[in-house]
Amino acid sequence: MNSNQRERVIDVTDLRRVYGGGFEAVRGITFSVDRGEVFALLGTNGAGKTSTVELIEGLAPPAGGRVRVLGRDPYTERAAVRPRIGVMLQEGGFPSELTVTETARMWAGCTTGARPVGEALDLVGLTRRRGVRVKQLSGGEKRRLDLALALLGRPEVLFLDEPTTGLDAEGRQDTWRLVRELRGAGTTVLLTTHYLQEAEGLADRLAILHEGRVAVSGTPAEVTATQPSRVSFDLPQGYFLGDLPPLADLGVTAHETAGRTVLLRTNDLQRTATAVLLWAERTRVELRALDVRSASLEEAFLHIAKAAAPTAAATDPEDGAAERRTEAAA
Repeated sequence: MNSNQRERVIDVTDLRRVYGGGFEAVRGITFSVDRGEVFALLGTNGAGKTSTVELIEGLAPPAGGRVRVLGRDPYTERAAVRPRIGVMLQEGGFPSELTVTETARMWAGCTTGARPVGEALDLVGLTRRRGVRVKQLSGGEKRRLDLALALLGRPEVLFLDEPTTGLDAEGRQDTWRLVRELRGAGTTVLLTTHYLQEAEGLADRLAILHEGRVAVSGTPAEVTATQPSRVSFDLPQGYFLGDLPPLADLGVTAHETAGRTVLLRTNDLQRTATAVLLWAERTRVELRALDVRSASLEEAFLHIAKAAAPTAAATDPEDGAAERRTEAAA
């Protein structure tokens, strides 16, 4: 499917959300998500992630702007949108005395066109725990149950809010595999996560929020490309930074030194690395501790996070976001 044929499933334009007291948590966000795409929404605490997702899920009306899910307003047309989406909250809040199966059956009874309960539990690896009470589940198993319930209605659009929090490495990998399978089957996924590796490995595109605005967006590769790559090495004894060719000629945009260690930052990694290696060959020296690497999503994220106001998280009402309301299932 080419770019002209893509179906826009989530469409957010100049979205705004204002809490009591006039605090503007979402300040004009614009992005879109196509069918069968995994889109990650990242940001530090208080950046506006949860406030944005709640508007897209239809839990509250926006103070300004426009949001459409499957071509409809998720708040005013909730009855039409809700059966076609699945929502995995940060915390489900299920009755602790019910078993896993009883909980899933209860949820299925409120879900249009629910898949068989056993099938949903099998998808998330909870079949062997089906008779266990919710209060006896581990934190990771509760997250698996959250995901199973979000998948009961065979959703066209799936919202995953911190889906792998509390999971061990195996559980995280299983969830990633399932998300990829869902994407392959055409499900659209909007994901929030604090695990940057998760976003980098799963997302087709992503946006990093900062103070209620989109600071940067694009594919993971495009976002990481906003930060310089790096070449570091230890200078041999008897050599100094000035013995290198002019750094500007190497494509270096910034440099740091610590003792004999040199760190070069560059927006043209191949050019810089090649020039450094050719210099070492000409001068017949060995560059110990040589490390050549592209920028990472983590570096891009931290660059934005460092610009965050220190009081932002303390003033944002979404900071208690684990309380996400069970009205998401209504």
